[in-house]
Amino acid sequence: MKNQMNNAMRFDRRNWMRIASVSAATGMTGNTWLSSLAADTSDHPQRRRSCILLWMPGGPSQTDTFDMKPNHENGGPFKSIPTSVPGIHISEHMPRIAKQMDHMAIIRSMQTHEADHDRAAFYLRTGYKPHGGIQYPSIGSLVAHQFDDPSSAMPGFVSVAAPRLASDSSYGSGYLGPNYSPMLVGNTSNLADFANPDRFTSERLAVPELHIPESIGPEQYAQRLEMLHRLQQPFAEQHPGIGPAAVKIAQERAIRLAASPFTKAFELSGEPESLREEYGMNIFGQSCLLARRLVDKQVPFIELTLGGWDTHIDNFTAVEQLTSILDRGWGTLMRDLEDRGLLDSTLIVWMGEFGRTPRITQANGRDHYPNAWTTVLGGGGIRGGTVHGATSA
Repeated sequence: MKNQMNNAMRFDRRNWMRIASVSAATGMTGNTWLSSLAADTSDHPQRRRSCILLWMPGGPSQTDTFDMKPNHENGGPFKSIPTSVPGIHISEHMPRIAKQMDHMAIIRSMQTHEADHDRAAFYLRTGYKPHGGIQYPSIGSLVAHQFDDPSSAMPGFVSVAAPRLASDSSYGSGYLGPNYSPMLVGNTSNLADFANPDRFTSERLAVPELHIPESIGPEQYAQRLEMLHRLQQPFAEQHPGIGPAAVKIAQERAIRLAASPFTKAFELSGEPESLREEYGMNIFGQSCLLARRLVDKQVPFIELTLGGWDTHIDNFTAVEQLTSILDRGWGTLMRDLEDRGLLDSTLIVWMGEFGRTPRITQANGRDHYPNAWTTVLGGGGIRGGTVHGATSA
C-alpha cells in the first residue's frame, strides 16, 4: 500500500490514549513528547515534502474541464472521457491527466462569493479576504517559512513565469518579511507567451546573473565579496531592522547558490529532448519540467502559472487550447514524478481564483462564477480516485 510509513504514524484515538497514559505515568508532559516527535519526524529524510501549485489566473471553467455536464444545453461542445477510475469522467482534451486520476482528488464544491479577480486571487492564495492594512503571506511563503532549510543553497519558494497582471500583493511574503519572498524565474507579463511554442527558448526560464562570470577568477570574486561586505556593514549597523538583515540573508543565499552545483537544476538542456517534447515546448510545459527538477533538489514550494482563463468571449476555443497545454505539462509531470518515486511526497494543487458560469453567454463565453467551482489535488499521498462535493445536473 502507498504511504505505509505515513499510515503507520497516524494516531487513532486508542494510540492517543495509550501515549497520553504513559506520559502521565512517567511525568512526561504532552508538550515535551509531542515536540520531540515533531522535531524527529520533520528532520527525517523520508519526511521531506514538496508542493507544486499550478495557478490558473482568470478562473478556469469547471464545466469544460473536471465537472462536465454532457448533453445539457449549456454543457458546451466538449465530450467527456473515462479516466483510470471507473465513474469519473473529465474533458476529452485531457487524456494524460485522465490516466492519472487514481492519484488525484477532484473538489467540486468550492465556494467563496468573491467574483473580483484581485480579491478572489488574494483569498485563494493567502486564505484571507483582503481587508485593512494587513499584508498576508501567500501560500508559497507560508510553506517556505515552515519547511525551508536556511542552510541550503536552494530557495524555499520558487515562482516560475508568474505574470502578476493582477493581485500582485497575493504573490508576496506579506508580514513574514522578504526572507520568504519567492525566487522569480521567467517572470513574464504576456499571456500569449504561455501558449505559443514559437515564443519559447531556454532563456525564457533562465535565472539572470546566476553564474559567476568566467572572466572573474576565484581570488577576484572573493575580493569583490569582501568589498561588498565592507561597504554594507556600516549602513547595517546604523540602520538595524528587517530591511538590511533581509538583504544580507538574500545575498548570502544567492552567493551560496551561485557557487553550488544546484545551479544546474535550472538548466533544462540537460534533459532528454524526447522528454522535453513530451512536457510541451512552451513556457508552461517547460515550467513543469523545471518544477520536477526543483523537487529533485527538495525545494519545498514551486509555483507554476498557465494564464488566459478569463474566457468571457469565445470560451471553447480558448479552453481547448489551454487544456491541451495543461494536459501535456501536468500529465507528464505526474508520470515523471511517479517514475522517480517522488509523486507520493509531492502534492500538486490545481486552482484558479474562481470558476465560470454554467450558462453560456451570447458572446459564446462564460463569466465569473464563485458559487460552485472546482479545484484538484494530485500526488502527495492523498486518497486518489475520489470526488468531493457535487453540482446538480
